[in-house]
Amino acid sequence: MATNARIKPVERATNRSWDAWLQFMDAIDARNLDHQQIALKVYEELDGTIEPLGWWTQAVTVAYEQYIGRRIPGQRPDGTFQTTVSRSTTLGMEELMEAWQQFAAEDETVQGIVVAGNLRVSGTDRRVTWRTKAQDGSSVIVTSEPKKNGAASIVATQIGLATRDANDEARQRWTSIVDRFVEGVGLRA
Repeated sequence: MATNARIKPVERATNRSWDAWLQFMDAIDARNLDHQQIALKVYEELDGTIEPLGWWTQAVTVAYEQYIGRRIPGQRPDGTFQTTVSRSTTLGMEELMEAWQQFAAEDETVQGIVVAGNLRVSGTDRRVTWRTKAQDGSSVIVTSEPKKNGAASIVATQIGLATRDANDEARQRWTSIVDRFVEGVGLRA
């Protein structure tokens, strides 16, 4: 049972010690529940005490699953991996996505990752999302998310990676891509 970086933020945000969370998990027999069942119990426990409720529900659940060795950092409940890289920019949400789409269409690394013809862009007032499939069958999602100051952040996520090594490689690749994008168009906040 290893400690992990998620525990301290969970303790601070929920105003509950990790030992108290472990007692709660024992009381609900969490070791014999799947991810969704644990998350539902945590959701009920936290309801009305914290915002955003869903985010902290997942944070507590994942911290517990990592603590007991059920999953390792970056691993999803289905056993695949997910990596995310984000950077703040000086552009607004729509402008940022327009710049990303132009960059992605011309960038050889991005084009070498994605499956041609499977690209979708959609948006709401909360985010604009660029989605596609990667050559390896995983999903790639790049979002433009607003910040309080009118600017936006770019968030690149690759979901469904088969191994931890593939996840580590994807993180390095997306860090390079996002940094190149932000620095190349002079968007660093």
